[in-house]
Amino acid sequence: MKLGIVGLPNVGKSTLFNALTDLKAQSANYPFCTIDPNVGIVPVPDSRLDELAKIYNPKKITPAIIEFVDIAGLVKGASKGEGLGNKFLSHIRQVDAVVHVVRCFEDDNIIHVDGSVDPKRDIETINLELILSDVEMLERRIDKSEKLAKGDKKYLAEVELLKNLKAHLEKGLTARTFEANEEEKEIISTVDLLTDKPVIYAANMSDSQLADYENDPGYQAVKAFADAEGSDVLPVCAELESEMAGMSREEKAEFLSEIGFEKSGLDRLIILSYERLGLISYLTAGEPEVRAWTITKGTKAPGAAGKIHTDFERGFIRAEIVPYEKLIECGSFANAKEKGLVRSEGKDYVMQDGDVVLFRFNV
Repeated sequence: MKLGIVGLPNVGKSTLFNALTDLKAQSANYPFCTIDPNVGIVPVPDSRLDELAKIYNPKKITPAIIEFVDIAGLVKGASKGEGLGNKFLSHIRQVDAVVHVVRCFEDDNIIHVDGSVDPKRDIETINLELILSDVEMLERRIDKSEKLAKGDKKYLAEVELLKNLKAHLEKGLTARTFEANEEEKEIISTVDLLTDKPVIYAANMSDSQLADYENDPGYQAVKAFADAEGSDVLPVCAELESEMAGMSREEKAEFLSEIGFEKSGLDRLIILSYERLGLISYLTAGEPEVRAWTITKGTKAPGAAGKIHTDFERGFIRAEIVPYEKLIECGSFANAKEKGLVRSEGKDYVMQDGDVVLFRFNV
């Protein structure tokens, strides 16, 4: 999974990226400090792996991972190549979902490119540039589909759909908010629109704002915008996340308790990302390795096996599965099998989050 961190210059993107990935991307008080996207690989926190490790004492523990990409700040006119617009748009096109950092904090020492803090305006600035880029993409696709429709009438419905979507975008609305059935969504997905990507708005606040974020006007403005388009909003303080980056698990838990949160911004962002992208994790366990594997909800057993190796999918025979909770209760796979808790599932089995799996295959 690849998440792109975007936003206007000086809203805290690189600070948040550094905190999330524990890397030291350049961060400074001027626009375009980040020119080439910084990339960080982050392990997905999963306490289930630690518990399985107590049973198997493995040589290796491998969590699922998320790739974060810190993308250069965007400015008005980016869709026309202003600032680093073209680079920004090409980088964001490559991610699975967008983390849109919105500045809610006041700080006279940190320049705002528009001279004042206004979360709603800032969101609209970014979205407008993405919408303008999407309109250009649609115009090219419509032109192509119209030419194809001259020889094959089946493209007429596609042309009508895309023209309706273009009209929707020209009202200043994102592709995410366009109503379409599953077949139409499939067509739209082939256009690779920026505003069709899932988005999480990260409301970046000061520590004092975060303590009472639900009553903060900036957060409320971001939440209202996110709610209107069915997106998620994450209250976060990038500076506090930076402070936690080097802490031990125990220190972090104590720190979070003091500020009234159970989970860090990273953990909350990962949970939201998994939900927004429809992802789950299944687990494999043994003496060589305990590991989490990320798959899409609805994936069947052979497809899940293919995440490990294509041979597993090609030669799939069956999957021996026990739910994580049952395995922990029994203390071992063998004990779970003795109690009849290990199921033998075939090719049509739909994987569930927390399934501990042993795949049987033959190639």
